[in-house]
Formats: sequence, structure tokens, C-alpha cells
Amino acid sequence: MDLRERIDRSRMSPYQWLIIGMCVLLNALDGFDVLAMAFTANGVTKEFGLTGSELGVLLSAGLVGMAIGSLCLAPIADIIGRRPMILAAVGVAGLGMVLAATAADMLQLGIWRFLTGLGVGCILACTNVIASEYSSKQRRGLSIGIYTAGYGVGATAGGAVAVYLQSQYGWRSVFVFGGISTLSILVLLLFVLPESVDFLVTKRPRNVLDRLNRIARKTGHPELAVLQDVPAPARKKPNPVSDLMSPANRRSTLLLWLAFFATMFGFYFVNSWTPRLLVSAGMTESQGITGGLMLTLGGIFGALLYGVIATRWNSKIVLVVFTVLSAIMMVVFISAASVLMLAFGAGILVGVLINGCIAGLYTLAPSLYPASARSTGVGWGIGVGRIGAILAPLITGALLDASWSAVQLYLAVGAVVLISAVAVGMIRSKEPGAKDASLEELSGV
Repeated sequence: MDLRERIDRSRMSPYQWLIIGMCVLLNALDGFDVLAMAFTANGVTKEFGLTGSELGVLLSAGLVGMAIGSLCLAPIADIIGRRPMILAAVGVAGLGMVLAATAADMLQLGIWRFLTGLGVGCILACTNVIASEYSSKQRRGLSIGIYTAGYGVGATAGGAVAVYLQSQYGWRSVFVFGGISTLSILVLLLFVLPESVDFLVTKRPRNVLDRLNRIARKTGHPELAVLQDVPAPARKKPNPVSDLMSPANRRSTLLLWLAFFATMFGFYFVNSWTPRLLVSAGMTESQGITGGLMLTLGGIFGALLYGVIATRWNSKIVLVVFTVLSAIMMVVFISAASVLMLAFGAGILVGVLINGCIAGLYTLAPSLYPASARSTGVGWGIGVGRIGAILAPLITGALLDASWSAVQLYLAVGAVVLISAVAVGMIRSKEPGAKDASLEELSGV
């Protein structure tokens, strides 16, 4: 049995949980980064005299950077390694945050927000793979659930810090805090973060046996005397992106992209527009904000709930159930806007379920690709999902201008989320001995 198989089948060591903890911290950067710009929007608007559309460009700059980072930078990790790519991306994200605090006008701030997004997008794709590979098969769903919960922690705790700092020291202090925190994590990663075992075994870099044995000692496994032979690939590709559309991966790739796009479309719709739409549905402004906070609160626990359930039942089936329930609860949520406590309770459930869907996709995606294309596959999945995240606020705004009601919007987005459930159900598992099946197989087609 090689080291990767031992990790997959054995009980997780404290060092493996430490790696998951590092990934949680890095995912929290995403939550903090998104809310940092949202909470500083008023201060930035006043200082630079921005119009609404100009502010919208700034709010989108980070998301665009994240999408490009996932699509264009994450594939490099399959060539040079996950560890160096994560370290470089964290450095870029930290630098972008610090430079954002020095911006003299909207253009400069937009550039630094885009730079930060590039780093964060690459981080998310690579840490997802690391968290998956260093988890045992039994605890993988739970580990990815904990990892995904980092977004909610970063959004909630980071948002509270951002509000305090801005009230005391102005909007620039929020980005100074974010930059220093990110660069501090970089120092910690230099000593803690290992390379992917699958990458080492597949690529065979210099001193590979020594590096694998250091990982074996830290994870509590026997050292390796020799490496097993790895079949040479039929042909080498300078860029693993082409692997995603190979005959073996094309079906899974397209279905995964559809699932990521639809799920993140729904996720960013509810997180971006809920306060505004609740007001249009009859709530006061403060009640609308409270409803939005209920979603964030539920989100912290949703990824954890998915992880716990996925340790007992098939993770893909759990994901399909979460996705269907998310679509249903969106409709219940907006329909209950006139009954305050019912709406808030439904809002918590929407947050729980939609964040559980994100955790499920993060769990599923790495299992669909070989080690040589894993960061690429995950990165492109997240990148396509970010396109949905960017389009959701824009399309919602256009539909509101076309006189769509809040109920109509939630019904439409619920239908989009259901598309994700169908796509996930049609994905065929590639894990050896997996017991799950696609919708076609379940129905006997």
C-alpha cells in the first residue's frame, strides 16, 4: 500500500487536521475579502465621489479576479506543485489588500481589488485539492465541510472587524488589517503546508522520496523504501487544461461546470440581494438586513452539517438532496416574508442548505480528476462558478428594472438551483469501488 492509500484508509492524524485548519483560514480570506469591499463601500464612495455604476465596477473587480485566478492560475499548480502555487497566491492576495489601502482613486482601487481576487481565486482551487487529498476517505466530507465553513467564519468575524475598524480609523484600515493578516498566514504556511502527495508521486520532482517520507512521519505512517512505478503517460501536455475535455473527463467536466455555475448563481443571488428584496416584499430596512444576516449565520453551520451527514451516507446523494431542498426553501423563504419569525427561520435554512451545496461540490470535484489535472479541474469548476456569481447580481438588477417581483425572482433562481441537482445526479463517480450512481443508472436508463 502506498502513502496515498494509507492516508485514504487510515484515521486522520493531528497533522492532517492542522492542514485542514490552514485551509479553513485561507478560505476565510474569501469571506473577509468579499465583505471588506461591501462594508467599505460607503466610505469609498464618499472619498472618491463614485456613482452607483462605478461602485458596482469596484464590487465586481474582486469577483472577476477570482474567476480568472481559478481559470488561469490554478492549472499552473498541476505543473509546478500545489504548495508553491498556494504560497505565491497568498502573497499576491496579501499584497493586493495592502496596496488597496494606498489607492488614490477608483482606478487604482479597482486594479488592486482585481489583483487580490486573482490570488484568492487561485488559493481556493488549490486548498480545496490539498484539503481533499489529506483527508481520509471516511472523513473527507466532514473535512471539506469544515473547510467550506471558513467562508462563513471569515464573512461574519471579518465583517464585524471591518465595521469596527472603519468606524475608528476609516475604510483604508480594513484593507491594512486584511493584508497584514494574509501575509501573517503566509509565514505560517511556509512551515506547515506540505506538497500534495499525489503531485509528488505523479511528477517525481527532485528528492521526492525524502519529501514523501517527511510527510509519512508527520502523518504517522511508515516511511517508504522505494516508490511504486507509475505508468508513463501516452504523451505529455504543456498545459493540463486539455485533459478536462478528454473523452474520459468531458462528461464529468461539463456537468460539474453546470453544477458550479447554477449553485454559485443561487448562492450569490441570496447573499447579495436578500436584504433589498425582503424590503420590497414588505419588511422594513432593518428587518431586511436581519434577514440577510440569518443567511450568513446559517451558512456557517451548513457546510459542517453537510460534512457530518456525508460521513454516514453517500456524499453525492447528500449533495443532490441539499440542492433540491435549497431550491424549495428559497421559495418558502420569500413567500413567508409577511410572517417575520417564519421568514427568519426559513432564511437560516436557506443559508444552511446553499452553503452545504458549496461544500458538496468542493468534496465532489477533486474526486473526478486524476492527480495530473486535479487543481485544473477544481480551478475551472470554481472559475465557471464565479461567472455565475458575477452574472447573478447583474441579471437580478436587470430583472428588477423590468418590474419582476421578489417572489418571481426567487422562483426563477430556485429553478436554476434545481438544474444543479440534475447535473450532480448525472455525474458518474470515478472513485474505485464507489457505490453511488448517476441519475441515469438509478433510473435504469
